[in-house]
Amino acid sequence: MGGPDAEREVSLMSGKETAQALRDCGQFAVIEHIIDDPSVDELGELGGDVVFPVLHGPWGEGGRLQERLELLGKPFVGSPSDAARLAMDKMATKMLLSADGIPTPTAQRLAANDVCTIAPPLVLKPIDDGSSIDLFICRTEREVHEARAGLHPKRGVIMAETYIAGRELTVGIVQDEPLPLIEIVPAVEFYDYDAKYFRNDTRYKLDPDVPADVAKRCAEISMHAFGRLGCRDLARVDLMLDDGGLWFLEINTMPGFTTHSLVPMAAAHAGLDMPELCATLVQAALARSPAAPIRT
Repeated sequence: MGGPDAEREVSLMSGKETAQALRDCGQFAVIEHIIDDPSVDELGELGGDVVFPVLHGPWGEGGRLQERLELLGKPFVGSPSDAARLAMDKMATKMLLSADGIPTPTAQRLAANDVCTIAPPLVLKPIDDGSSIDLFICRTEREVHEARAGLHPKRGVIMAETYIAGRELTVGIVQDEPLPLIEIVPAVEFYDYDAKYFRNDTRYKLDPDVPADVAKRCAEISMHAFGRLGCRDLARVDLMLDDGGLWFLEINTMPGFTTHSLVPMAAAHAGLDMPELCATLVQAALARSPAAPIRT
């Protein structure tokens, strides 16, 4: 847990919850490591039969950590490095899935001197980060200009995306199976960092009141994205529903495991509590290493 990404604080919370869940399941000896940006050799000295990298963001979730673990030959929970890297690149993911006919809001990659061709209202955000960090909803050209003035110096290239006003839906995936649909109803304008992890007034509707064909399509889009990108073990897909239908937003290859997080919430609703969920994921990682015994 930890890492150098902006979501380090969330990673520490997720890691503590995951470690406790694995202890509670009674199947494993659990060692907690708070890391920064360790080398391959330093990772190799941490020990253990399998790694559960509960990190969120471009370094810990976006392929860099996964590549180092692959070089070590260490089994780990989650997507392989190539899939993790692709999923973290929101523009590349959208282009790939759009070519498959998956509807996704119009988007543009913007360097500092580029003219934005998407009319407000639009969303400005990093191409390769999560948890709505540095995300701005801009309803006027002035707001676009002000947001870009703050974003480009620290982010460089960013992403502009047509704003979709509608219902926010999410589908968790565990072991190639979609979990129950969740609708997110934030008390603030959008589901920002505080709403995700710290506020207690965000409402979550499990199995929300949507037409059966919409719920089915949510699962289909999510599973298509999961398979198309080559994801593994778990993920969470975020979508929007408006009068025009469903829109794919992004896929997260290591969703949060905090007390507010959606994959554990949906898994529990499906009868898979946190200890069993985490144990299932560790067993899957162990099974990929013939030399590592599967503990029962």
